[in-house]
Amino acid sequence: MSGEAAEIEPSLAYLRYPVLVGIYITAVPFFLALYEALRLLKYIDHQQAFSEAAVHSLRLIKYCALAICSLYAVGSIFLITQSALHPGIALVGLVIIFACIVIAMFGGVLQQLLKSAIEIKIENEWTI
Repeated sequence: MSGEAAEIEPSLAYLRYPVLVGIYITAVPFFLALYEALRLLKYIDHQQAFSEAAVHSLRLIKYCALAICSLYAVGSIFLITQSALHPGIALVGLVIIFACIVIAMFGGVLQQLLKSAIEIKIENEWTI
């Protein structure tokens, strides 16, 4: 697909590899977050949802979402400075950035709720 874009607009062919490298770099935090989500589901399946490991998984998911958001924002700014940001691609980038912000906020809220629930659980164990 990037080869076709370079043929259509030869003046932007030099951006082919930087854009591909940026997309491949964002795959790393995506798959890390996916792995942590699977670990979180495993904790829930084994009745260990209220553990520090679950809090750690949520924290990593939040940081991965913020990393993806940052990488897409930096990439969009780079393409704007090169006058190469097509409106359709800008819209897709904004949707990805918005989705990552929502995931990061949701992960942060769940992380804090889980921390509070763990503290209440420990407190209840001491009172009984």
